[in-house]
Amino acid sequence: MARPRKATSAVAKTVGRRSSAARAKVRSVKIEPRVPLASTRPKTVRKGIVASAPPRPQADVPYQTAIRNFETGVRAFQKQDYVKAAEVFEKLVDIDARDVAERAQIHLRLCRQRTGRPAAAPKSADEYYALGVACLNSRDLEHAIEHLSKADKLKPRQDHIHYALAVSHALGGNPDEAFAHLEAAFSLRPENRFHARRDEDFQGLNNDPRFRRLVHSAGSQ
Repeated sequence: MARPRKATSAVAKTVGRRSSAARAKVRSVKIEPRVPLASTRPKTVRKGIVASAPPRPQADVPYQTAIRNFETGVRAFQKQDYVKAAEVFEKLVDIDARDVAERAQIHLRLCRQRTGRPAAAPKSADEYYALGVACLNSRDLEHAIEHLSKADKLKPRQDHIHYALAVSHALGGNPDEAFAHLEAAFSLRPENRFHARRDEDFQGLNNDPRFRRLVHSAGSQ
């Protein structure tokens, strides 16, 4: 999917993936939101975006505990138990492990939106991207497209954002939009073709000659 980061769970994988086509689901926010958070490079942003955090020594017990707690919150989030998930994420937003804390903050915002509680609005393209990947990983495609489109508006010409949008539109049954964003993602970073060929989220486009032309164009990797 969106090469993005996919977390230990779909949400966890994506928050962490800004694929080579996407950098911070999105495959963890693929914050396994599946497209990685900081990197959505086609890992999609989707199957593990959130949960992919930088490796740390196994002896770092507090960090490993934070990761396990985060994954517990992600599982609750994916089961749509937003109250329980919010309780877990609230305990993680102020911890010293900033990578985990940032992903917890993103998921806490989503939990509050779904339970009707006030949530601070995203301010940057990266925050909108992370939210988009998280929604993508949980297959909330309408909100994924909304957040990712805002990220694209704030920071145009970012290959990982276009890749995540392509995935969202492909899964949503909008092939024309998907191809437009794929073409942009490939133009900005040709390596994305390699990820797209193997991305199961594009299975619905495999029989379309436009997909074969884009991913196997002359000079592609």
